[in-house]
Amino acid sequence: MIQVQKFWDGLSILYDGMVRQFLFTGEGEALLVDTGFAHSQVLAAVRTVTDAPVKVILTHADPDHAGGLGDFGEAWLHEKDWPLVKGNVKLHPLQEGDVFTCGDYRLETIEIPGHTYGSVAFVDWAKKLLLPGDSVQKEGPIYLFGAHRNVGLYVESERKLLDRAAEFETILPCHHACPIGPEWIGRNLEDAVALKAGQLPSAPEPGMPCRTYRGRWTQFYSTEEDIRR
Repeated sequence: MIQVQKFWDGLSILYDGMVRQFLFTGEGEALLVDTGFAHSQVLAAVRTVTDAPVKVILTHADPDHAGGLGDFGEAWLHEKDWPLVKGNVKLHPLQEGDVFTCGDYRLETIEIPGHTYGSVAFVDWAKKLLLPGDSVQKEGPIYLFGAHRNVGLYVESERKLLDRAAEFETILPCHHACPIGPEWIGRNLEDAVALKAGQLPSAPEPGMPCRTYRGRWTQFYSTEEDIRR
């Protein structure tokens, strides 16, 4: 069952214990970041907060973020992640610099490929608020295995975010601890650089086709093949 938490005025966090969605509300409008699993009933949770029309924007298209999209019918998503979407839904292209407003919030899109090729973050510069999808987390594990991941691009994207880390105060990840501070961008980057360089110890992850790589701050799910890509 999804728990709905009012975080700030006009911003609620929806959480089923595994993945978060973020709901912005204004007068007669709503903006939802991600749709959860197909079985999560995110739309029903949204309707406990607002009956306004809902616009959906996606950080990326992994099934725990886009699985519930069928209940909404359409979304804005980076085109490189379109092949990951299942079902008959209408997709609108999303790219760097696109802006979405709702109530007192103004979210700008930042392209941060790596976790998926179409991963993006949304940032409200005035509120110093960053929604990074799965690309910034406290401790992890962060998923970096499979054909739609790229460790090298992930490192570049973390550097891109780190260049502006002083402009963030509040980071709302989709997994693990939330909220977290901007120091976790640098920590994730430090360990991702070591991952790419083959410097992290690892062990097989039971029940999964990958290994767990343990950095100073962050764990990653990956494989040697993924790291070489």
